[in-house]
Amino acid sequence: MSELNFIRTGRQEIDQLLPTIASFLKQDYLDVVIDSQKIRGYRSPDAKSIWIRDHSDMMRGFRYFETDMTSAVQHFADTQARSGRIFDYVTIFPEKLPSERENWTKYVRVPVEADVEYRFVKAAYLAWQTTGDDEWIRHLLPSMDRALNYIRSHPWRWDSIHQLVKRAYTIDSWDFAYSGGTHDWLQFQIDENTFWGLMHGDNSGYYQAFRIMETLYRRFADNERADYWRVEAEGLKERMNRICWNGRFYTHFVKLNPVTIPGVDEAAQLSFSNPIDINRGVANHEMAVSILREYQARKKQSGAFTDWFSIDPAFPDGVFGDELLKAGAYCNGGIMPLVGGELARAGFEHGFETYGVETLLQYSRLVAEKNETFLWYFPDGTASSIETSTSPDATPTDGWGSSSMLYALMEGLVGIEDRGKKFDRVRFAPRWPAANVNNAVIQIGYPSSGAKIGYDYRQSDLCIEIDLKTAKTAAECHILLPADRRAERVSVSGETVDFKTTRIEQSHYVDFICSVSKTTRIVIDLSSC
Repeated sequence: MSELNFIRTGRQEIDQLLPTIASFLKQDYLDVVIDSQKIRGYRSPDAKSIWIRDHSDMMRGFRYFETDMTSAVQHFADTQARSGRIFDYVTIFPEKLPSERENWTKYVRVPVEADVEYRFVKAAYLAWQTTGDDEWIRHLLPSMDRALNYIRSHPWRWDSIHQLVKRAYTIDSWDFAYSGGTHDWLQFQIDENTFWGLMHGDNSGYYQAFRIMETLYRRFADNERADYWRVEAEGLKERMNRICWNGRFYTHFVKLNPVTIPGVDEAAQLSFSNPIDINRGVANHEMAVSILREYQARKKQSGAFTDWFSIDPAFPDGVFGDELLKAGAYCNGGIMPLVGGELARAGFEHGFETYGVETLLQYSRLVAEKNETFLWYFPDGTASSIETSTSPDATPTDGWGSSSMLYALMEGLVGIEDRGKKFDRVRFAPRWPAANVNNAVIQIGYPSSGAKIGYDYRQSDLCIEIDLKTAKTAAECHILLPADRRAERVSVSGETVDFKTTRIEQSHYVDFICSVSKTTRIVIDLSSC
């Protein structure tokens, strides 16, 4: 593990998470050569291929040790269709062994998928944020615009009545659709029997993509385009929340044409994009709290070993066309660390900090047993396998879920969220009181650019002292206070600064703005409640 990144708290279950997840991710890359160009992508845990959806999510983890952040993103841009459509994945490896032996270069777009283009935009943004390469992202912006225009114009992707993204009836954002028995296996195609509807996770993904476009255009002083994407984003969020929110959580699938699946209580189905919706910013605080409480209640009701449900309740066994897709397996009710990480990140942000810590600790203990992590588990804790999956692989180094957990650790508990590029603007929100940690030494960085930021954290009954270290940043500070303490005074480099105290559920934070250059000392004087 490079000394560019470390977390030292004295609590082994916390300190080991970063190097353990890094060890998984370092086994998940694929180096391929296409048209004489070397491309490094991070593979799906269930297939030897580079999927933009897995790769873009995994970027939140591997950016802390990977130097090549752009080659895969650039390749998806270079192979973009004139319409703006992006491929789902590329591979040069035989996929259907033993019948397929040819090592062709193969590109695939799964027709039922509606989420690919926002994931491409997100991947481009994360690559820019990590490398800081303005020239590269400027050249990519037209491709990003075309991708989003494709989604809002193609009849398979856009519902003109509701002005929302639509898709075939899949399990959340998974890639096969319910066919009502008109197809003899998993249905990946659009045809005359397709059942259409609105899936909340697609729309929250495009909301985030629109906001990314706003951010980039604003960064490059094109305020007209930035304002355009801001209006588009806010309109999409308003329509999504009005149509997809059911009062407790986001309805799994808002049907656009009639379809009934026998044995399914559709009004009760809680699908995995719900916590992701929170982290993308479409759910307000009250909605986020409702979703988090719903997951906690489902864990108690279900008897599952944790609440990282892909969907709950599951669909009846085999209704999507494969007998392996029984209730509790894979995306049909399987338990997924990728959901757990999103739940933890949402918990840290919305007053459920202890829940966030408990989620990270549970994952830490789970992977420590055999130094293995899987895409999904059965509700009783049994790990997935090739024999129980519909996919050709089931690697024990799942980067999709582990990177989600690392995302929650870095932005939620450690509390460093890059809001610019190369940490030139950060939200600084350490939450160590939730983990009963009084002393922490942190450093995180991007090998692709050499940018880094770190801090020393010390908490006593009288004060919190933080030495924040980076070349230069504008920091929006949002620092969790111990449960029995309140802030009396805040100083930055010895100078008293204005602050406010914010209550989120039962948690109290001290909020202020500061500029950091090299090492800046922050002191929060505390008093008893």
